[in-house]
Amino acid sequence: MNKKQQGLTLIELMIVIAIIGILGALALPAYQDYTIRAKVAEMLLAANGCKTAVSEAVSASSDASVAAALPTACASQASKYVASVAVDGNGVITVVGQHEALRGNTSASANTLALTPLLSGDTALNGSTDGGKTITGWRCGPASSNGLPAKYLPASCKAS
Repeated sequence: MNKKQQGLTLIELMIVIAIIGILGALALPAYQDYTIRAKVAEMLLAANGCKTAVSEAVSASSDASVAAALPTACASQASKYVASVAVDGNGVITVVGQHEALRGNTSASANTLALTPLLSGDTALNGSTDGGKTITGWRCGPASSNGLPAKYLPASCKAS
């Protein structure tokens, strides 16, 4: 009597389950990092309106000092992923992410991104002496306090 094998043996089934478990263990952290980077990209988008307001405030200012106008250049834009957006007297935009939305982060407080206006080359704006000038670019990166880890920054932020 010839008997056909039907189904998988216990060893074969255990090997398949182990392979699926290993692939899942490798994919899950990469997926979590990807979702956090997507949320950080939305934090950058929240700063776009503020970047425009700062650029206009600097170029339209006839005074040598624009430091007084900059902190009022943009209103805070809270959203699902953004807790607040603020500008200091030197035009540096600080975007604070919602802690609950950025879960998976290495530190509970590492949720802040900074955009620094550049006048020419790598010269940062100095709000007390740079009225009437043109902002030529922005330097993006982790803020000086509670900064996001570099691995969560979008590619456009890592390059600058």
